[in-house]
Amino acid sequence: MSEQGLVQQLKDAVKASMRAKDKQRTQALRLIQAELKRVEVDERIELDDARVLTIMDKMVKQRRDSIKQYEDAGRTELAEVEHYEVSVIQDFLPEALSAEELSAIVDKAVAEVNPAGMQDMGKVMALVKPQVQGRADMGEVSKLVKASFA
Repeated sequence: MSEQGLVQQLKDAVKASMRAKDKQRTQALRLIQAELKRVEVDERIELDDARVLTIMDKMVKQRRDSIKQYEDAGRTELAEVEHYEVSVIQDFLPEALSAEELSAIVDKAVAEVNPAGMQDMGKVMALVKPQVQGRADMGEVSKLVKASFA
């Protein structure tokens, strides 16, 4: 892994937040580190940036689900903590794609695959996923691909 990788950026951010005595940010960053370490140990691999992005995407999705549940239960203080964690995680993710950019990527992939029907959705998604990983919600991407088949 290169020294400029996401894992190293995360370590540097933890050090900086500790020096700034920002306990909330330090805690959120350590949650990210713990999840990355858990995956490394469980799968016995060294994480590359693509895998780190996948894990962070998953963490954001989990936190958004938690936010919805907390808000439904009237637990706004817990929802605020989750919102903060999402914002910290997103600091390390690439900038999100606009709807137009995402639509253009999907349209290009559909044109390239020339799908015969829904059975070719996997082929289209396989082309789209590497281009949008960490920059778009895959659920939204899936909806766009399905809509392009209609």
